[in-house]
Amino acid sequence: MYHLVDHHARYKPTFSYMSHKPAGFREHEHTADWELEVWAPDLAGLLEQAALGMYTLAGVRLDLSSRQQHQIQLTAYDAESLLVAFLQELLFLSETQGLAFDHFEIELHNQALEARLSGSAITSIHKEIKAVTYHNLKITQSEEGLEVRIVFDV
Repeated sequence: MYHLVDHHARYKPTFSYMSHKPAGFREHEHTADWELEVWAPDLAGLLEQAALGMYTLAGVRLDLSSRQQHQIQLTAYDAESLLVAFLQELLFLSETQGLAFDHFEIELHNQALEARLSGSAITSIHKEIKAVTYHNLKITQSEEGLEVRIVFDV
């Protein structure tokens, strides 16, 4: 299980960033916005790491005493659009229902996504993310799997 951390703390996975990096994320400097580099062995993992990275950048803190389940179904015309739609849906749930998620079961069928999410009520957010952008968004294949850089409008 993942615990969401303060924006100023860095995500420290138990694996190396440079070699044999199965999945993870890290922040990059970007003028006026936030940029997040994300990697994972497959698209489902990339979506999960992108969500966790987004919550971490925003400094989301959860009330872990009461868990809630939620399901999402989305379709898109390509992987990049699916990524943006998924993250935008999570932002929508944060804004409208005060929920964030730290456990994801994601199934993909072509460009359709079915996700079962587990999370909790948000107790605090350090900085609001307004939107996920398409700025230079391109999912690329690497030797380890997939990589992407996502720019968030803050």
